[in-house]
Parts: sequence; C-alpha cells; structure tokens
Amino acid sequence: MLNLSQTQKQTLRISPSQIQLLNFLQLSTLELEEHIKTELEENPMLEEATVSDDSAETDDFDKDEKDLLQGNNSDYLDWDEYDDDTPNYKTQLNNYSSDDDFYSAPIIQQISWREDLKEQLHVLALTERQLLLGDFIIDSLDENGFLKYDAEAIADDVSFTNNIFVDTPDVEEMIKVIRQLDPIGIGASNLQECLLIQLDHKREHGCDVDLAYEIVLNNLDDLAVRNYEKIMRSREICTEKLKEAVTLITSLNAKPISEENTSSILVKDNIIPDYLVFFDDGKIEVSLNSNQIPPLKVNNSFQDLLQGSADKAATHYIHTKVSAANWLIDAIQQRETTMLKTMRTLVKLQEEFFKTGNVQKLKPMTLKDVAEIISMDISTVSRVTSGKYAQTPFGTIHLKDLFSGGIFTDSGTEVSNREIQQTLATLISNEDKNTPLNDFQLADLLAQKGYPIARRTVAKYRDHLGIQSAQLRRVL
Repeated sequence: MLNLSQTQKQTLRISPSQIQLLNFLQLSTLELEEHIKTELEENPMLEEATVSDDSAETDDFDKDEKDLLQGNNSDYLDWDEYDDDTPNYKTQLNNYSSDDDFYSAPIIQQISWREDLKEQLHVLALTERQLLLGDFIIDSLDENGFLKYDAEAIADDVSFTNNIFVDTPDVEEMIKVIRQLDPIGIGASNLQECLLIQLDHKREHGCDVDLAYEIVLNNLDDLAVRNYEKIMRSREICTEKLKEAVTLITSLNAKPISEENTSSILVKDNIIPDYLVFFDDGKIEVSLNSNQIPPLKVNNSFQDLLQGSADKAATHYIHTKVSAANWLIDAIQQRETTMLKTMRTLVKLQEEFFKTGNVQKLKPMTLKDVAEIISMDISTVSRVTSGKYAQTPFGTIHLKDLFSGGIFTDSGTEVSNREIQQTLATLISNEDKNTPLNDFQLADLLAQKGYPIARRTVAKYRDHLGIQSAQLRRVL
C-alpha cells in the first residue's frame, strides 16, 4: 500500500562557482600569477591592460574635455552622457602605480651540490670509464651526502645499467677519490665514518686528533648521550683532556651535506610574501604584493565581429569565454578585498607585535576571532592565511604563526602560548650547562613566573622549539 507524506528538510549546497572561488582564495601570489598566465593563453577574450592602452584612453579623455570646454565638440552636450559608469576595479586588478616600491625576490644562480661534486671530479686526470663510475656514485649519495650502498651493489648496478663490466675494486677506488672532494666527509657510509674522515683530514694538516679519533672510534654512543664519566674512565683521561677532544669533535660536520657547509652551493626556495606590512607616518599599513600581476581587461574585438553572425556555435563560444574572463576579474578583486580585510584585522589584533617584532607581544588569537570580526566563515579566513607570508620591517613571517591558544596566568591575564615558549627558551639559554634543568624544574620555574603548566606541556613546548632534553644539553 502506497502512502503519500510530506517532509521538510534544510540542506546547504555550494555551487561550482562558489567552490571555484574558495579554491581561488587559497592561491598564493606565485600560484595566482601562474594561473593568470594560463588563463591568458587559453582565453582569447582575456588580455592584459597595457600602460599604452591606459595612456591612449587618458589622451582621448583630455582631448575630448578640451574640445568640450572650447565648444568644438557637439557630441558631448551632457556630462551624464560623457561619464563612464564602469567601475575601475572591473578592468583592473589593483590601483597601484608602476613606480610603487614592492618586494621582489632576488634572482640567484642555482647549482646543486651533486653538480658541484661532478665539476670537481671532472677536472681530475681520470679516464672516461672512471668518470662514468664517479658520476654514478655521486648520484647514489643520499640527501645528506652519505653513501648507503656497498661497493659490490654499486658495481652490479653500473654493470647492468651501462652494459659494461665493473669490478668491486674499481668502485672502491672511485669511492676513495670522491671522499677527497669537498666537503670533507662526502661519500661516508655513516656518521662515525664521516667524523673519522674529517679527523684524518685535520691530522694531515698537523692537528693533534689522536684522542678525538679514539673517542669517535670506540665511545661514540657514550658521547651521544653525554656519558662523560664513562668516557673518562675508559680512556683514562681528565676532564680538561676530554673537554678539548669534545670541542674538536663538535666542530666537525655531522652530515657531509648540511646548511652550514653548503650555503654557497645550495639555494633555498625564495619565499615570495603575499602581504606587505610597513609603517607610513607612524601608522601600520597593509598592501598586497601584487606588482607582478598584470591588470586585465576583456577583449571585445571578437564580439564586434559577431554582430549579425548566424553561427550559434561561435556565438556560444565567445559568450562563454567572455563570462569566464569577467568571472576571473571579479574573483581577483574579491580575493584582494578579502585578503586585505583579513590582514588588516590581524594587524589590528596583533598591533603590539607588528610594532616591535617581539614574539612575547603576541596575543592569543584563533581563526574564529578573526572570522567574527570580518563577518566571514572560518574556512575563508583559513584559506587566505594558510601558506601565506607577510613581509614586515623585522622580516618575513608565516601568518599561521600569529595564531595560538592561550592560558590564564595566576594574575588572571590571558597570555599566548608563544609567550610561554619564549620564556621557556630564555630559561634554558640561561641555565648552567654543566647541570641543565630538567622538565620538572622548568615547570616549577615557569610556575614561579605565573605560568602554571604541567611537565608534559613543558616537554611539548621544548620539542616544538627544537630543544633537546636536559641530558643531551649537558656540556663539560
């Protein structure tokens, strides 16, 4: 038996254009620039508004105005007819002049450390077969410069890949050659071997490394956990001798390839900020770093060709592309408006931080706090801050770092977690390195300063700051 019933329900549906706009908000400045380039290539109705076009329009405007004032032009008898009702933002991405001073990342010539090693290798007096084998070994190094494969495995891989026979002694000989390249320690199989190679290099230059060599060879695990007493007993040395040896060992590179010894070789990806925060007459101002984004306009020349055309397919194509071009221009304007509104709110909420650059001035702030002020959804605020950076007078910051929770101090004041972390880092930096503070002691000291947090919270903050435990912070 069939029954007829009526129900009422409420659902939320997001249109495809809304989804596209939300994804558009999440684009960084570099991604937006690439997106616009792609649209300019694929949409013939979209084109850049060049400076010459703007100058021509201005010249025409000045000429018509002059003729009107002199009574030489009878076409414009009414200012209402002369006025253009099209808003400027419909045809421009921003209203910045071409000489505005915006941030741009410097152009740096890049060369990888593998290429640098191959250049060093190819200036040596080696045969073509040896160079082929050396290049293969360099390509087999991991990201830290260690060689995790043994000579026999490399010989088999080279023989199979290049259809030539390579013996294990040939590989071992080339490994020795590569280990003589710069940086010293390249091609080592592990940390211990890397340190020993560097100590051998120092010995060749007249340094006394015998004790340090023995410690690395026999007591590296004890050194890793700062068990200095066991090392002194096993080596039968005093504290001063151990201190000299440890100082020498800690001066070595733990990895053949690291930021310290490759700063002139490796190039980090340059961060292009999305926002610019600067001071103007003592006030904090905010702008977008959009000087690389060209102003856009809709090309109406194709529409003129379709006047009276009976080709429905062509007409539909042109109308579709024009709609897409108009949507892109409006979406860019809406993106800029939303980003500026959000960033100005962030600056207002964290005004003391942006004035001083002091992390301890950060106030507790969440995405919900910003969303309520600008009357937008939390997801929208997340999209315009996630992966976005701001150039400030004290450096480039990640906007996500501005958001943090908070706790109430003993005095009833709410403070940011970052303020507590900064205080924790200060306590650790001022501690006695011979007897470092453990997490329980740090929690007690923070409580004395008015920050009542648990020991496990101290450990979490310490890990977040990249600070080791008390045992590993101990020095002689």
